[in-house]
Amino acid sequence: MSRPADLGSVKEGSYIILDGEPCKVVSREHFKPGKHGSAKVRLVAISVFTGSKKSYVSPAESRVDIPMIDKRSGQITSVLDTGVQVMDLATFEVFETPKPTPEEMAELNGRLEPGVEVEYWAVMGRNKIMRIKGAG
Repeated sequence: MSRPADLGSVKEGSYIILDGEPCKVVSREHFKPGKHGSAKVRLVAISVFTGSKKSYVSPAESRVDIPMIDKRSGQITSVLDTGVQVMDLATFEVFETPKPTPEEMAELNGRLEPGVEVEYWAVMGRNKIMRIKGAG
């Protein structure tokens, strides 16, 4: 799910959908209108799920999609080789989400083990563990 917005209103630190991926904007440049064109905005963003860097240039008045981010709490039920099973603390639904990379684990400041409470984001039908609650 997403909502539309003007590209000119997107700021650093906000989220945007580029190439079907939710991304966090890390850099924004605004170019003034010239003799033959309108004002342009150049964004550099990093994908929430893959960590890949994306660049986007378009007129400031063009429309872009902003992802709807649902921040939820869950408890780890088991840690597998390929992923992590998490139980939502509101609905008690159990689902599997990919295991964080070693770099992401360093940012989480904790250990993924059964019984640990985590905050996860549900974005565009996908889930990602963002932080371990009570750690750091």
